Amino acid sequence: MTELARDAAAGLDVQEGAGGQAVLDNLVALLDLERIEEDIFRGVSPPHSPVRVFGGQVAGQALVAAGRTVPPERRVHSLHAYFIRGGDPRVPIVYEVDRIRDGRSFTTRRVVAVQHGKAIFALSASFQKVEPGLEHADAMPDVPEPETLPTYAERLAEFPQALPDVRKRPRPIDIRYVNDPPWVTRQTGERPGRNQVWMRADGVLPDDQLLHVCVLTYASDMTLLDSPLARHGVYWDLDRVLGASLDHALWFHRPFRADEWFLYDTESPSASGGRGLATGRFFSREGHLIATVVQEGLLRVVPPDGQSSQRD
Repeated sequence: MTELARDAAAGLDVQEGAGGQAVLDNLVALLDLERIEEDIFRGVSPPHSPVRVFGGQVAGQALVAAGRTVPPERRVHSLHAYFIRGGDPRVPIVYEVDRIRDGRSFTTRRVVAVQHGKAIFALSASFQKVEPGLEHADAMPDVPEPETLPTYAERLAEFPQALPDVRKRPRPIDIRYVNDPPWVTRQTGERPGRNQVWMRADGVLPDDQLLHVCVLTYASDMTLLDSPLARHGVYWDLDRVLGASLDHALWFHRPFRADEWFLYDTESPSASGGRGLATGRFFSREGHLIATVVQEGLLRVVPPDGQSSQRD
């Protein structure tokens, strides 16, 4: 479905600041990779990013590639990934799947994303057949209901001069900040140790369990690195912050729908050496812990006259 995916990429580019079902359908089309060989897939990118492919997109597409080589009754329970090079949004990405193991209970896949003959991303994912076992989980934090909170666009409207590039980006994911967004705490002087947002796909998704997991994977990269930045009162595009995802790990605990509200509760336990570590927990609206994420990112705050590169 390469042509549909290309149309979707164009749609995500021209509908500036838009959300809703049409934009979500474009995201679904972007995740619908073209199979070009038995274990080789191809995906495209929306061209609105002038620098590199959004990390959540390449992670979601790589998981789609892995999942399409696994029986549907086996569900992904974890992924571990490295962002190796910045992706070029102008050219397709080729995903090469290696069938590492097909066991009686677990299936393991490794995926390498390639552009211009070089690896830009590597993912390992493990799938498991559904089986019973011990059950316990952390409780969800006590937070307001998502409908009581301002929309993302309303929060941006409070600061009309801030983040002009962010305003133009299509939003297939509906985001509602529970606490003040980091561009607000930057001005108020608060240094929050936790960032909490309600999220959901902004529309209705097909009944495809793998797709819901891939959409959550996409969303998991959207606000995660805000946590270390907020602790230091700096933010993307408002300060000279050079950043990139370095690695990303997700564990999926329980079934969920990504088009229903889930709480994304994140914090940053450490930052050092030009890197920031962020951890996050996803809770369903009913209070069930559905996934856990950990990411380390490159975070360089450049002095006004300083010089630095985004990735070595």
